[in-house]
Amino acid sequence: MKKQTFYSLLWLLLVLALAACSSETPAADPTAVPDTAAEPTAAPAETDREPFTIGLIMVGPRDDRGWNQAHWDSVEYVAEKMGAEVVWFDKLNPADNPDLTVEQVVDDLVAQGADLIIANSAEMREGATNAAKAHPEVYFIHASGDAVLNGDAPANLSNVMGQMEYGKMMAGCAAAMTTETGQLAYLGALIDAETRRLVNSAYLGARYCWENVRGNDPADLSFRVVWIGFWFNIPGVTLDPTQVVNDFFDGGADVVLSGIDTTEAIVVAGQRAAAGEAVFAVPYDYETACDVSPEVCLGVPYFNWGPDYLRFAQAAQAGTWEQQWLWVSPDWSDINNPDTSMIGWVDGPALGDEAKAAVATLIAGFADGSINLYTGPLNYQDGSEFVAENATALDEQIWYTEQLLEGIDGVSE
Repeated sequence: MKKQTFYSLLWLLLVLALAACSSETPAADPTAVPDTAAEPTAAPAETDREPFTIGLIMVGPRDDRGWNQAHWDSVEYVAEKMGAEVVWFDKLNPADNPDLTVEQVVDDLVAQGADLIIANSAEMREGATNAAKAHPEVYFIHASGDAVLNGDAPANLSNVMGQMEYGKMMAGCAAAMTTETGQLAYLGALIDAETRRLVNSAYLGARYCWENVRGNDPADLSFRVVWIGFWFNIPGVTLDPTQVVNDFFDGGADVVLSGIDTTEAIVVAGQRAAAGEAVFAVPYDYETACDVSPEVCLGVPYFNWGPDYLRFAQAAQAGTWEQQWLWVSPDWSDINNPDTSMIGWVDGPALGDEAKAAVATLIAGFADGSINLYTGPLNYQDGSEFVAENATALDEQIWYTEQLLEGIDGVSE
């Protein structure tokens, strides 16, 4: 995986095709990278409305200390930098608002004056695309999506995602450096290409530090994932993440890595540590997630959407918008710079000195290119080849991860 923001010649062709207003092209094969642009609809004209207004649609509550709060804080960052206003809707999901659609929420935000609308969850893909087509005068960002990559997005919609794969590899390393039982567990959300590649990344980071730093046999490392069925708990619909985490610890795991939007992993770890157990957690998404139970927190890989959202918003306001699909790496000069880095890592209070050093060495290796954990041979669970020996995975291979890797206990679909 490239260290820099993912721009290949193919993406350059996409932008050039838009600039030349090329003719409409059919959607590409979902496993291939398109070499032509999406349908070249006209980009919105610069708005005269003042102040600039940003709309944010969140799948969960804006104060979840996870995925949604990371988006909320980042939009607040943009508003402060630009003097913009924010209109928003949270909890757009089948449990809290089963009768509402993305399109309906967008209509309401547009009526409130939104100039740029951000939809923050993968399953909003179709709704965001349809809404962008229905409102060509408004700009849209679908976070984590790939409509632009697949060639079916209108010109006023862009996609952006952080390369959290790096953060998950750091998390896996921290977990492997800490475990005394050799049993790691991963609290998974729903199953798709994004979540599979994040689980795989955590496993690769764990295996690397288990083997290369601690000198242990990879065969002695257990790495198990259980999927709850959505990004957070929906009673009666998903598995209960609190019960899943307790089951992990009851089964012998002593570190749980979270892959869901909310804090159950670190909450349960804190409760059990208070009862005298030597257990730990690695939360997800939000920079200060360790604050929930700092005594068990090994660290947190987190998203910082603010700098990229700011660039999009400024371009929209200035009338210089260009459709983009961005998969943004950490700023390797300072992964925790709030003004430049999409992906960060914070050591937790429970992370030991040797483990801190191992994670720091891993980060330095990513930064200078000396460490690439997506180097083969790597096989999928069914034994099929993912990355050949001495080869490195292409970005599109990682983006469209089809299965969990060999060595991981858990289902791939």
